[in-house]
Amino acid sequence: MSRRSGILEFAILGLLRESPMHGYELRKRLNTSLGVFRAFSYGTLYPCLKTLVANGWLIEEPGSTPEDALAASLTGRRAKIVYRLTADGKERFEELLSQTGPDAYEDETFAARFAFFGQTERDVRMRVLEGRRSRLEERLEKMRASFARTRERLDDYTLELQRHGMESVEREVRWLNELIESERAGRDRRSAPGSGAQQDTSGETGGLPRHGGSTRPDPSDDTSK
Repeated sequence: MSRRSGILEFAILGLLRESPMHGYELRKRLNTSLGVFRAFSYGTLYPCLKTLVANGWLIEEPGSTPEDALAASLTGRRAKIVYRLTADGKERFEELLSQTGPDAYEDETFAARFAFFGQTERDVRMRVLEGRRSRLEERLEKMRASFARTRERLDDYTLELQRHGMESVEREVRWLNELIESERAGRDRRSAPGSGAQQDTSGETGGLPRHGGSTRPDPSDDTSK
């Protein structure tokens, strides 16, 4: 299975864990919530759904609303199929959610993993964030070395493009640093002596900075400094 197919499987299972959906709803949620899937089509979605059904992780049910049934009877078309997560599917999603290796934080997969951090245990979130930061720090070091070697031979526009790339990576590293520190602070508050609460390793976002309460850059804002 390719990395893209694997992250699509993960995202479908995660969305269906929230509630059953038919194919149109799934595609809409994947497009609007997870940027990595903005360009994918029904020709990609439905083969993946069929595979998940064959594996026993999803079941297909006819559309359950009266409107769906009426529309199907009037048009002679097949009723919409609703996909529902099975117990085995929930177990499979939990297995994928707990993974912290490189597939969790590479460019193609990190956004989808981050989108489900609310359902991810705190220790797993930390390992994924730290893995992503380490990977980007390695990339930044290589970019800086390459820039130093080639800057005398490149024209101004190529140099500006390289600077832009380095600044984008630097911004994400700063963002990750703030997320990691916030996660640590939230965990420390829950495990501090006298706090009256045990350490929280659930999917709650405890120490995550909220909008208006943090100066961390927006990762989608390529113009922020």
